[in-house]
Amino acid sequence: MQQSLATNSDYKRSLLDSLELFRGVAPDDVHDLLQRCERRDLAAGELLLSPGARNEYVYIVLSGILNIHVGSPDTPAIAVMEVGSCVGEMSIIEDRDPSAFVIGAEESHLLLIHQSVLWEMVDASHDFAKNLLVVLSERVRSHNHVIADSFGELKKFERHATTDALTSLANRHTMQELFPSEIQRCIEKETPVAMMMIDVDNFKQFNDMFGHIAGDRALSAVSKILRSQFRPKDLLVRYGGDEFAVLLPGASKEQALAIGERIRIAVSGSTGDGTDSLIQIPVNVSMGVAELTPQGDLDSLTRDADAALYRAKNAGRNQVSD
Repeated sequence: MQQSLATNSDYKRSLLDSLELFRGVAPDDVHDLLQRCERRDLAAGELLLSPGARNEYVYIVLSGILNIHVGSPDTPAIAVMEVGSCVGEMSIIEDRDPSAFVIGAEESHLLLIHQSVLWEMVDASHDFAKNLLVVLSERVRSHNHVIADSFGELKKFERHATTDALTSLANRHTMQELFPSEIQRCIEKETPVAMMMIDVDNFKQFNDMFGHIAGDRALSAVSKILRSQFRPKDLLVRYGGDEFAVLLPGASKEQALAIGERIRIAVSGSTGDGTDSLIQIPVNVSMGVAELTPQGDLDSLTRDADAALYRAKNAGRNQVSD
């Protein structure tokens, strides 16, 4: 809920001084600008900021508490923003999406300063400009300190939540987290984006013939080959079982088909490094390729790529289809 911010006694100097951006700021300097700001009530557990979602506001906590999470809303909070603190300023200064998730730890009441008003406040008050610089410098120091203290714990949690144990590839959870934002970036940049679904051919029979340990080793070997074949910006995940999914930002369907054929040949050539007993066992893959359609999204792109994969398998396997 948002409502106009009325001028009242709450915004005398004593209250302004309790807010880190307004300490020492003369009320008259920002009186008219404050009237152009808004308030917002945030429920406990409600998401305020997130990576991939554009932000245009600085949010000041008037009451309540906000939690900061990195990587996923499910990770432990790395910082707590209490009354007087602000969030959102870094994304405005850097002109980029927020780098963390900000969530209400309890019911909170916020003051919203639009980025256009923020710059007018900087022009109107030297003290406000100085406070903003202090907040930014403290934020950088705080982030570095938190990262240093929490790096090991966060990486352990992140690996557990987003990494497949067998192949060390990202898992389906990561796909749901990262693919939509990457697709949206391609849409905004008006560049193509393709998806490739990859399935190991006759994997059940492979397991039945050679055993599950050999099957696991084959999947690990295939994933190693896949990882070496894609570009650093491509997003490769183990979709589940013997199936993999890859998002190819900037690639058209025709380019993805060419990449797929190269990978098909690489996988069918060998599943080992010369010391692996599986090197003589043939393993092939089938691949389905699709390009994002107008008004498409992750679900439609996945369906199209999966349908193409079935066409490849129905056509005899060990091939790439669109």
